Amino acid sequence: MRVLVWHVHGSWTTAFVRGGHEYLVPLVPGRGPDGRGRARTFPWPANAREVSFDRLRGLDVDVAVYQRPHEIDLAREWLGRDVPGVYVEHNTPGGDVPNARHPLAGRGDIPLVHVTRFNDLFWDAGDAPTRVIEHGVVDPGYRYSGELPRAGVVVNEPVRRWRVAGTDLLPAFAVAAPLDVFGMRVTRLPATLGVPGRMEAFEDLPREAMHAALARRRVYLHPYRWTSLGLSLIEAMMLGMPVVALATTEAVEAVPPEAGVVSTKVPTLVAALRAFAADPELAVQVGKAARAAALARYDLGRFLSDWDQTLDDVAAGRIK
Repeated sequence: MRVLVWHVHGSWTTAFVRGGHEYLVPLVPGRGPDGRGRARTFPWPANAREVSFDRLRGLDVDVAVYQRPHEIDLAREWLGRDVPGVYVEHNTPGGDVPNARHPLAGRGDIPLVHVTRFNDLFWDAGDAPTRVIEHGVVDPGYRYSGELPRAGVVVNEPVRRWRVAGTDLLPAFAVAAPLDVFGMRVTRLPATLGVPGRMEAFEDLPREAMHAALARRRVYLHPYRWTSLGLSLIEAMMLGMPVVALATTEAVEAVPPEAGVVSTKVPTLVAALRAFAADPELAVQVGKAARAAALARYDLGRFLSDWDQTLDDVAAGRIK
């Protein structure tokens, strides 16, 4: 098939374009949000090709994959016609939870695909036909050494996202183990939190370098209160890292008991972080279980197979 898909979420799209289709990725001048083109920091195959938005008209597109409401109108404008489409919802609902109504709730002509069962449970989808296709993650390989008795955290914009990302909880965790924070706009975080001696920030490392650095840390900390399912958590598990996570949203399904400690009790999580930092053998054992669990649930082959079936159904009009 020829599939139109915007480059919105880099990790998800990196997995999605590894299927057996031709993926057209819109490009606009300046590579703005409505046309970022091919990823520059993720390895994408040649069958994902960027196409200038003004050259899409007249191309034979089988299915459009939407990830933001306005893309529905963009597709019609840029292609010059309507094509079968499917909407992927990556995010947990905002606003009046659990009564948050999805933007597609009032229409039944575009199927809605959730990336977690938590999202499916909490969004009010109204008339939209729904299904769940859980994430697939490109395996970075088992790289764990855990040689540094420190905790790794991956978060973008932790100051702006404050309570959502659990940023306010980090000083309590830093008492148990020094924290290394990776992501965008993290440089000022240690000073902002007042813990410069217990935290280091690594600003926007390339993906490969970040994975290599994470794997040297003893344990992975996932402090998010409200996120769909950070793929950095799954990648850390695939690297072979044990996990300490808040028992919120999809984390309770993604991290089984043998893969780490998941709780709503901050003292319990602080104690778990301290225990992993102090016991390398325990960390290795639990990290191997975390990798096995992540590979079993977030296998790339299963993800692509699920999407093949959905794209076939959408193109043939079998989802109503």
